[in-house]
Amino acid sequence: MKVFLLTLSLGVLLAIVLFGTLTRWDPSAMSVHGWIALTLGTVLSLAVGGGLMALVFYSARKGYDDRIEIDRDEN
Repeated sequence: MKVFLLTLSLGVLLAIVLFGTLTRWDPSAMSVHGWIALTLGTVLSLAVGGGLMALVFYSARKGYDDRIEIDRDEN
C-alpha cells in the first residue's frame, strides 16, 4: 500500500510539473482577489466536508442510523 501511494503521489507531481512546463502556465497571473477566493473556497469546502463526515460518525455511534421499528396494525 505504501508503494502504491508513493507511486501515485509521484505520478501526480510529475503530471503537474509536465503540465506547467508544456503549457507555460504562469501561476502569478492570478490576482490577489483570485487567490483569496481560491483559498476561501478550499477552506470552506474542507470544513463542510469535515463537518458532514463528523455528523455521519456521530449519528452512527449514537445509534441514529439503526432501523426504526414502527408499530402498525396489520389491518
